[in-house]
Amino acid sequence: MSQPFATEWGLIGSGEIGGVLAHGLLKTGHPVYPIGRDTDLEAALAAKPDLDALLVAVGEKDLESVLGQIPSSWFDRVVLIQNELLPEDWRRFGMETPTVASIWFEKKPGKPVKPLISSPVHGPKAEALVEAMKALEIPAHRVDDADEMLEELVIKNVYILTTNIAGLETGGDVEDLWNNHQQLARDISADVIALQEAKVGKAFDHQRLIDGMVKGFDGDPQHQCMGRSAPQRMARALAQAEELGVDMPAIKTVNANHS
Repeated sequence: MSQPFATEWGLIGSGEIGGVLAHGLLKTGHPVYPIGRDTDLEAALAAKPDLDALLVAVGEKDLESVLGQIPSSWFDRVVLIQNELLPEDWRRFGMETPTVASIWFEKKPGKPVKPLISSPVHGPKAEALVEAMKALEIPAHRVDDADEMLEELVIKNVYILTTNIAGLETGGDVEDLWNNHQQLARDISADVIALQEAKVGKAFDHQRLIDGMVKGFDGDPQHQCMGRSAPQRMARALAQAEELGVDMPAIKTVNANHS
């Protein structure tokens, strides 16, 4: 497949994942314009009106504040790659067609990139982002159907929240979690799925979500369950569940054990 026509990208968030994607974009011929977190975002974008895409690579907790600063004329150029991402996160700002990726590779400081499974990407800038990852030998693929991409986002959310929250109880890696604590993983994932369904107002095939999570487990069996953001992820999920009236008994039990 020929590479997409070279275009210039803006980058907000030059951390580990943002740095990897910037490398891939540069390798496929796309100039990258970094925008520092302390920069006046509106002024920076006004100075570069011809940027073809704006990759937002900040963490989940900073996403809302960044999206709130992006002018509406840029909405169709925005590219989002965060965990815990759902359509409500961009639609509340009036965005309808951002490019969205579910990132299934890990990058720790000082260590090489570790892909788990292929990362799906949906939206107008999908082809360039897929080619950027492939240039670094990171598996990625384009998803054209919006409902299919929504399911991909939910699968990643089930994976990240289940492993992080279960990891507070079990420690260890995902292979140990699934082989030796599977009931706990299933109970927590059931809570997470209920929350996802409430947030998007749609029911999902639960077995497909579980199968997708297990596919992620199989992609890197030694992946550690509990990242440093685990307590914050649990607190965020509990707050969202309370707001939406979703009961999450398994996660409440873990929270009680670790509060």
